[in-house]
Amino acid sequence: MSEHQKIYPVSDPESPPPPTHPTAPLVSRGSSRSEHGDTTKESVTQPPQLDSPQTKKRGTRSCWCRCVCYTLLVLLLLIVIVGAAVGILYLVFRPKLPDYNIDRLQLTRSTLNNQDSSLSTAFNVTITAKNPNEKIGIYYEGGSKISVFYMQTRLSNGSLPKFYQGHENTTIIFVEMTGYTQNATSLMATFLEQQQLTGSIPLRIRVTQPVRIKLGKLKLPEVKFLVRCGVFVDSLAANSVIRVRNSNCKFRFRL
Repeated sequence: MSEHQKIYPVSDPESPPPPTHPTAPLVSRGSSRSEHGDTTKESVTQPPQLDSPQTKKRGTRSCWCRCVCYTLLVLLLLIVIVGAAVGILYLVFRPKLPDYNIDRLQLTRSTLNNQDSSLSTAFNVTITAKNPNEKIGIYYEGGSKISVFYMQTRLSNGSLPKFYQGHENTTIIFVEMTGYTQNATSLMATFLEQQQLTGSIPLRIRVTQPVRIKLGKLKLPEVKFLVRCGVFVDSLAANSVIRVRNSNCKFRFRL
């Protein structure tokens, strides 16, 4: 029986060692190259991210919206404060509008110049001014103006005196007015025709009066009273008392 020889492979000491797989270098991302790796390969760095135009627009729009909201909020607060102050003043002083009435109108001069057809007139007007307020006084300042009109023609001008009207006071005011009108021949004819047709002549009286209101001890800045009166008189005969048939006055403020 033959013996079988077993042959085992023996490594050749002169043969080169088997190739080994290289391990990945332990380097951080973003370094230019590895210490043991290929020196020719460099890592690519990411460029910094810039804000896009849309992001800038959204930021600008948001800031503008906040400014508008804050401005509207401040205005709303101011309106509320002013409204509350006005409401308190109204409840405390209970303001009422003054009342005016034309009591008497007299034409003291009416002279028609035949050479140039000019008309020279002079009026005396009696006005009753009533202040119905219990806690409000009225300072009638200088610089007032009162005028008498027939249609669109101004007949006379004058001014009211300067005075103070206290609480719940009624004051009678006497005013003298003078005027000069050119080319008044047709105007006088219209007077006579109006009187014959209707029995009365319509006049308009306008008053612009600077005043200062006194609330208790507080004196407010100057405002202007505007009074507009429609007056119907029976005639415009000189040197005679003209009877006022109807008088209606409207009143308003102007800063």
